[in-house]
Amino acid sequence: MIEQVVDVATRAGGMETFICRPERGGPHPAVFLLMDAPGIREELRDMARRLTSVGYVVLLPNLYYRAGRDTKYGADVLTEGSAEHARMRAVRTKMTIPPVMDDIAAMLAYADTRNEVKRGPIGCHGYCMSGPYALAAAARFPDRVAAAASFYGTWLVSDAEESPHLTLGKAKGELYIACAEHDKLAPLPMVEELRQLFRAARAAGELEVYPGVHHGFAFPQRWCYDKPAAERHWERLIALYRRKLG
Repeated sequence: MIEQVVDVATRAGGMETFICRPERGGPHPAVFLLMDAPGIREELRDMARRLTSVGYVVLLPNLYYRAGRDTKYGADVLTEGSAEHARMRAVRTKMTIPPVMDDIAAMLAYADTRNEVKRGPIGCHGYCMSGPYALAAAARFPDRVAAAASFYGTWLVSDAEESPHLTLGKAKGELYIACAEHDKLAPLPMVEELRQLFRAARAAGELEVYPGVHHGFAFPQRWCYDKPAAERHWERLIALYRRKLG
């Protein structure tokens, strides 16, 4: 496969983006992989490579780029009280959906200029903080995002004006929402409320709770990594993209 790092032009400046694409065939459909709170790291690049190996051009942007190029963090970023955790949280807590939708628009514009990218629908999925962004992208760009997935997305139902649950009915593509049974950022009562809202919106797709696992289960380097659940997440995601993108 072919890898490169480019600055995608956005209204806020250059957004550093890891891009991975197959060496042969093509053009291939584009998939946007949106990071979790700890930010860009090799673990996420490996996930991009896995999707490229089955035929997709994957764009993995550093969504923290507005805060500078040093927004990559050390191994203790998830250790509360550590300097890296504090540094990440200072950026994370300022993140909202509207500017990320500007970033998605910029990524779409960039993808449309690339010969290696197949014209037409794209896929978008996010983990943790980016679960809401993926769902919002499906609603904001309904004619482009044919498939969107949220994996243990945080606060999918809230009082915020931009809460993802308010826009479920605007998406034309297929949605997949995966939640962990044990997740203080998306507790089961919230998940059940979201399930009812999902049905009421008549959104295409599925909400699935993964039993016995914790927030972060899909990441191999996380304490809560659960291989069977992680492989199920890959099965669901790749099947979704196969159905909607080819």
